[in-house]
Amino acid sequence: MNELLVKELKEKKEFIETNVKNALIKAQRKDNVKIIAVSKTHPAEMVYNAMLAGINSFGENYVQELVEKYNYFKDNNLNQPEWHFIGHLQTNKVKYIVPFVDLIHSVDSVHLAEEINKRARSNNKIQNILLQINTSGEDSKSGCEPDEAVKICKEIFNFDNLKLLGLMTIGTFTDNEIQQRKEFTILRNKLIHINSELNLNLKELSMGMTNDYPVAIEEGATIVRIGTAFFGYRKYN
Repeated sequence: MNELLVKELKEKKEFIETNVKNALIKAQRKDNVKIIAVSKTHPAEMVYNAMLAGINSFGENYVQELVEKYNYFKDNNLNQPEWHFIGHLQTNKVKYIVPFVDLIHSVDSVHLAEEINKRARSNNKIQNILLQINTSGEDSKSGCEPDEAVKICKEIFNFDNLKLLGLMTIGTFTDNEIQQRKEFTILRNKLIHINSELNLNLKELSMGMTNDYPVAIEEGATIVRIGTAFFGYRKYN
């Protein structure tokens, strides 16, 4: 335990929670927003110190790194945090994370959903998932096209070991609030459309990161994924 680091992380957590609360008030919302600390590229010890600071949900982008962090907690007989997978997921890597991951945010095809369902069945679990939609139109971003979303959701409901909770997007990295709101609105409206078309009541909208999470909350986000504001800039090898 690093007492100084834990204290610093507690302060950052309180600051972020205050911003979330203020955004909810501004949007006249009475519900809650789940805050996920994005810990990719940061060591497992950082996650442990963050847990001591009261942070319990962590998002990872890379399968190998997530498995290594899971094993760190397992090997040291520590309580596992709630793990979220938020990065692009290849079908051949699904088997490694399904046994323990709480929510997969980045399902973008029926093919991937089918593999997750298969692995979930073999682990006797119902796997929570979100459908990732590309709201920015950027080729570099994963996610299905908005027009494909209803069709993919229909297919996903054929899989007994999947539970679709809602939608996810990665917005354009920009300070342009008009652009931010436009993309978040696309996701919110797509959720309304899917619920209407398929007579569903999906609730979750995973959208918003360090640079734009208050705007995302004003536009309906129920889950925000925050890395830099917790852990500082990432260290890539």
